Amino acid sequence: MPVTLTFLGHAGFVLGDGKHAVAVDPFLTDNPVATLKPDEISCQSIVLTHGHADHLGDTVSIAKANDATVYAAFEIAEYLGGLGCKTEPGNPGGRITTDFGWVAFTQAFHSSSYEGRYMGMPCGVVVSVGGQTVYHCGDTGLFSDMKLIGELYQPDIALIPIGDRFTMGPELATKAAEWIMPKVAVPMHYSTWPLLVPDASGFTPEGMEIKVMEPGESWQYG
Repeated sequence: MPVTLTFLGHAGFVLGDGKHAVAVDPFLTDNPVATLKPDEISCQSIVLTHGHADHLGDTVSIAKANDATVYAAFEIAEYLGGLGCKTEPGNPGGRITTDFGWVAFTQAFHSSSYEGRYMGMPCGVVVSVGGQTVYHCGDTGLFSDMKLIGELYQPDIALIPIGDRFTMGPELATKAAEWIMPKVAVPMHYSTWPLLVPDASGFTPEGMEIKVMEPGESWQYG
């Protein structure tokens, strides 16, 4: 079944198969490149990679407006549950069966906090929706187990940060993509602010399609 990806800007996406919609890291308010507003997001589920404000973003308002379930690390789930959100906690190494398929958290090398509160281990996340497998790397540096993640999950699509300074830059992200070996690599987490790499020209992995998306753009795979 085809899956449609809508790029929210920065590292946010909505994944949909026509029946289910899953928002990942829906950061829209205060996102200078976002073209959509929180009240324009329709989804039944939200998946978070970590607790930083540019990823947790508008999760609370979107979750409540849609009665959506949030899948996140244990500490994030505890925090959001206290705010009245429906949550499903997880951590790296496990898989959560869902109405749309499944969610599996992976390791990521970064940090995770929200307004000074510890938010658990940062994660990448593998989402199966519409029979397609999407690996959102989260915010991370390069690590060799990306090869293993690629081998285990064989993702159709990998969403890979390339912005440098806080994550991999284009050269290391290129290596990451070639280790993961998805069918399609989508660069993210760049050009949002001047501190980040301004474009995706340095992201040049071989052996796969590269799909550069603009904020607000939708694209169908499968």
